[in-house]
Amino acid sequence: MQSVLPAALLVAVLAAACSGGGAATPAPSATAAPASTAAPASMAPASPDASAAATRIEVTLSDQLRIEPAAMTIPAGVPVTFVVTNKGTVLHEFVVGDQAVQDEHEAEMKEAGGMTMSMDEPFAIGVEAGQTKELTMTFAEPGTLLAGCHVIGHYLAGMKAEVTVK
Repeated sequence: MQSVLPAALLVAVLAAACSGGGAATPAPSATAAPASTAAPASMAPASPDASAAATRIEVTLSDQLRIEPAAMTIPAGVPVTFVVTNKGTVLHEFVVGDQAVQDEHEAEMKEAGGMTMSMDEPFAIGVEAGQTKELTMTFAEPGTLLAGCHVIGHYLAGMKAEVTVK
C-alpha cells in the first residue's frame, strides 16, 4: 500500500522553499488529516476555542531520545493541551495515537526518507530545536495510547511515552 505522505511532504517542502518564510506550519483542521494517518475516532483535535479551558501537560523532547514525562494520565472528554518543548539541538516530533498510528507514521517517515522540517497534523507536531509548540486534543474514550518521535531512528531508540486516558 503506497502512502500519499511522500507526495505531500514534497509539496510541503517545495511550498516552504518558495515562500521564503521560516515559520512553522499551523496545525490543519481536523478534516485536513490525510486518510492514511487519520487519528482514531476515539480522539480528535479540540476546537480552537477549547484550548483556553484545556488541561495542560508540559512535555520535554531531548536529544537523549526521551519524551518526559514518560507516562501521562489525562481525562477523557476534556480538551488536553500538550505544551511540547524541544530542549535538544535537532528536530523532534510529538505524535499521539495508538500502536497502529505509531507504526504507520514510522513507516511513512522511513518511506519519505525522514523529516527535515516541522510538519503538523491534528494528532502530531514537529518541534524545531529550542522551540515550544502546543497540541490540543480531546480523547473521547478511556484507553492507552502512545506519544512518539518518528524522526528516523528516534522511536526505535525509545523516544516514546505512554498516554493513559481515564
